[in-house]
Amino acid sequence: MDWPSSQDNGSFWFDSLPQAPNAKPPDRLPYQVDVAIIGGGYTGLWTAYYLKQHRPDLDIAVFEAVTVGFGASGRNGGWCMGLAWGIDGMLARPEQRQRGIELLKAMHDTVDEVGRVSQAENIDCHYAKGGTLNVATLPFRVQQLKEHVASLHALGFTDDDYRWLDESEARERLACTPNHGAAYSTHCAAIHPARLVRGLAETVRKQGVAIYEQCPVLDLEPRRVRTPHGMVKAGIVLRATEGYSDTLPSQRRQLLPIYSMMVATEPLPESVWDQIGLRRRETFGDGRRLVIYGQRTLDNRFAFGGRAGYYFGSKMKPVIDPAEPLLDRVEANLRGLFPVLKDYSVTHRWGGLMGTSTTWRPCVSFDQTRGIGMAGGYVGEGVAASNLAGRILADLVAGRKTDLTRLAWVNDTARRWVPEPLRWLGVKTIRAIATRADREEFTTGKASKFWGPLYARLIG
Repeated sequence: MDWPSSQDNGSFWFDSLPQAPNAKPPDRLPYQVDVAIIGGGYTGLWTAYYLKQHRPDLDIAVFEAVTVGFGASGRNGGWCMGLAWGIDGMLARPEQRQRGIELLKAMHDTVDEVGRVSQAENIDCHYAKGGTLNVATLPFRVQQLKEHVASLHALGFTDDDYRWLDESEARERLACTPNHGAAYSTHCAAIHPARLVRGLAETVRKQGVAIYEQCPVLDLEPRRVRTPHGMVKAGIVLRATEGYSDTLPSQRRQLLPIYSMMVATEPLPESVWDQIGLRRRETFGDGRRLVIYGQRTLDNRFAFGGRAGYYFGSKMKPVIDPAEPLLDRVEANLRGLFPVLKDYSVTHRWGGLMGTSTTWRPCVSFDQTRGIGMAGGYVGEGVAASNLAGRILADLVAGRKTDLTRLAWVNDTARRWVPEPLRWLGVKTIRAIATRADREEFTTGKASKFWGPLYARLIG
């Protein structure tokens, strides 16, 4: 992959940083380190942060291809949410239910952990724990969401975790059109993702962690990393490259790079927000398969996104052109849900990639014998999940046996994705089925009886 010369990832988040990134290639690299972490995003930096707390004696180096947070960590939707892909599936299976409950509780705690560290380390990431709304934009979704909340209560969770909001209360919180009610969870915070990742980088630097930006790793090997600037020996090598894992030849087809697209409006006046809601900076989505997600930023912009797609051959675009047609669809969805925005401009349009494994679940693993570990596969829900994964990986590397190292993500390794053109055909097929199911439901107002269940079976 040809890494860009510019360090601007095209997002509103990077554009609104107090200082623009200005990383320079390293003058020289160390001959040897104890731990080499590939990737200067959330996963790599959280791992370094907690590992340095457990083992302050370790010499840790992070290698980043462009600049800290250039990838998904610096351009995502800004949801620090207490959920991750795969957990609902575990809760639905009796033999996995207890492990699913443990994982869900750990994710709940993780939302607070990110807030705690941000406060303790003076990271001004605009953290606001307003919770999240899963809005019933279709009438039949009301019963589904009510049943989902009831099922979580049956597992021991309470209204303090999840509750149903009737139409009037849901509209009071979020006046989208339509809105038939919402399932509300307290376990989510809105953040400024680039501020979090850049602040975390400064924190680990103060701990003594070296970060080498403009220094891509050419491949992952036991006990060493190869870069264009030279070879570095390492007792342990950890992969934290998420959707960019295909840039490492030995890691190809481990994670599929799938794209999301985002837009952000100009700052909106309070009179508009009085009509929209989100007074506590709640985040929201509506359960459609081609996922949408939104939040109110601290400076009163509407940041809104949606899943996009996959490029043949796992092609990775470092920056998405603001004129990308897929962004038109995201903007149209935003304006369709909130007609009050008709007179206001979208000032930023961007996108980026995320990593997805064949299991559609995150994984954390560490091979002590080979000295190689990894974490990732968050399917676009990595803000909080990367913190939990980083804590797990740090415990594994430090040889700590904890409640975290017994969670279901540990060594839940997935097979590689199939070669092309089968990979492209498979992803396109799944997307076409999701599109068909969503279109049918929004047209008829009824649950898709064929395409919906087929999609659910395909993604597990």
